[in-house]
Formats: sequence, C-alpha cells, structure tokens
Amino acid sequence: MSAQTSVFDRAFAAFLFDMDGTVLNSIAAAERIWSAWAVRHGVDVATFLPTIHGARAIDTITRLNLPGVDAEEQAAFITAAEINDVEGIVEIPAAAAFLNALPKNRWAMVTSAPRDLALRRMAAAGIPEPAVMITAEDVKAGKPDPAGYLLAAEKLGVEPADCLIFEDAAVGIQAAEAAGAALMIITTTHQHPIETAHATLASYDAISVRVGADGLLRLTEI
Repeated sequence: MSAQTSVFDRAFAAFLFDMDGTVLNSIAAAERIWSAWAVRHGVDVATFLPTIHGARAIDTITRLNLPGVDAEEQAAFITAAEINDVEGIVEIPAAAAFLNALPKNRWAMVTSAPRDLALRRMAAAGIPEPAVMITAEDVKAGKPDPAGYLLAAEKLGVEPADCLIFEDAAVGIQAAEAAGAALMIITTTHQHPIETAHATLASYDAISVRVGADGLLRLTEI
C-alpha cells in the first residue's frame, strides 16, 4: 500500500465508496455481457472494453454514437443482462468487513450502476447495503461529473471536502477530484501499476478505522 500521509493524519466526516472495482469485482460478468453486445453492434471489443468501467451504461453507449442505436433501450438491455449474470462476482478482499465496521450514517455508495443491478451485485458479493446509495437513476450526469458524490455528501449531511472517497476507475477518480474530496484509489483490479499522487490500497485488510468521540473517522494502517 502507498498513501499520502495526510489521509492517515486527518479525520473524515464520512467515507464515500464507488462499487464496481472498489468494494466488489464484477469485471468477469461485465466484460462477458459487454463483449457480446459489442460484437453484435460491430464494435471492436479490445478497444471498447476499457471504456466501460466506472461509467453509466447509457453514457458508454451514447459516446459510441452508433447509427440507428437507441441508447436508452440498449442500456436497459445491458442492465437486464447484468442483473441475470452475477457469476464470478466477488468482494474486494476484506471490503465487507471494513464496511460493516463503519457507522451506518457515516458512509455511502456512489455507483454508475442502476439501483437494481447494484443491489444484485452487492448481494452476490456479500457487501452490506448502505443507508445512503446514489445510483445511475439519481443523477442527470454520470461520472466523471461529481454530481453523485456531491449528492451523497448532502444526504449524509456533510461537506464533500470532509469526505474520503474510495475509487478505482479513471472516470471515478476524476469525479472524486472534482468533488473536492480526499481520495483513496483501490488497485485490486488494476492490470498495470497506477502513477498517482493519491493514496492507493490493494486490500482493505491493510487498514482499519477508528471512530472518535466526535464521530469522525480515522484510518489506521495495519
């Protein structure tokens, strides 16, 4: 693990988590479904797959600007397929235990997935359902727009600048930066090392959390 000293030297009002690649690994299922969809639509799979992670399905499809393709209809198709296929979805190591150690009113999930898909994947991976969950339906603009993180902070009654965001994908990292929050990048599913000034973490069993008398959260390295 690498981390900026400041992440461990300060207290946070809340933790905000991305879902896919951050608390669970759904790459196998997502890439199975998106690969088949890409082939049907004449899209080069190898160059296309890296663009799907962290973004809403409708944004991913819209970016392709395929002639005759209804983005909303195809996004609904993808979501239904992903809900039906959760084979191979697992938690990021020790993520569930880490989340269960947090006070319910001090963390939220902010995902680009629709709510039904998010709940299905969390159940498959054994991830606890948060009290506050922002999904694709809750924002007009998906990541890299910070709207989801800003809304989560608002619902928790805290300032974004007082939050620590856990992210893995490029668009999510951009959203976290735009929200003005501190950032922890989860690298478990990364195929290549990431060069970043932000804190990085490969497994949640390398950290623990302490809740102060003031209700603030403080990370500790194990």
